[in-house]
Amino acid sequence: MKLKIDVTMNYQLDPSRRVLLALEVAQGPEQVVHASHLDIDHARLHRVDGAGGVGQRTWALLGIDQMWLGYNAEVEIKRPVPELAALAPTPLHALPGEALCYLRPSRFCQSDKFTAFVQRRFGGIEGGAKVAAILDWIDAEMIYVPASSDAETTVMETFVDRQGVCRDYAHMVCALCRAADIPARYASVYGLGVVPQDFHAVAQVWLDGAWRLVDATRMCAPDQMVVIAVGRDACDVAFMETEGFASMITQQVSVSAL
Repeated sequence: MKLKIDVTMNYQLDPSRRVLLALEVAQGPEQVVHASHLDIDHARLHRVDGAGGVGQRTWALLGIDQMWLGYNAEVEIKRPVPELAALAPTPLHALPGEALCYLRPSRFCQSDKFTAFVQRRFGGIEGGAKVAAILDWIDAEMIYVPASSDAETTVMETFVDRQGVCRDYAHMVCALCRAADIPARYASVYGLGVVPQDFHAVAQVWLDGAWRLVDATRMCAPDQMVVIAVGRDACDVAFMETEGFASMITQQVSVSAL
């Protein structure tokens, strides 16, 4: 599948006029970027490698206090989609270094608080079958409610409220999988069919020797999304960070099939 991505943004910025962005699609064997262009008026750009060697982040140093941004890309998805429940677990002692840190709690994913719950609810199931069971539980227990959480909402609050947006769903997957000794990391993606269309959040779990994309909202399949950046939780992969305030004037994200 090939996707076309278009992003436009206009923000009023703080006096520093310095913005860190995570917008550009990551290049890799599972998603081949055929075209990509980022244009920001009156800005000098400086790119740095993303976490885990996935993609790049971009510093925009602006000469004015408003940011007009346009980004477009054409991406071919070559990601295999094996049956999740059939994927084998990886013993802890056999995990690669890149996966080990995603077993631990993080700012928004206090996975250590869910160990007993996961053992009681999902004990006796292993590997991909356990991840599939966790996704089924989230689907049955949670309700997608726009604007029901904010940038400070943790997975503990989501577990109590049983509602949220894609960010909260991804945090829940990460917390429950980590509590089950399955490495899980937060991924920012562009996804076909996401409603409302925006920067979308999903999870990646380490199964059968590789990272596997899972979307607990059930909005899009692994072969319908492209990864921008990955991290421990939403704190690591915000699409835009500034030192002070940033007031949105307009923002639009479009993802379509080619």
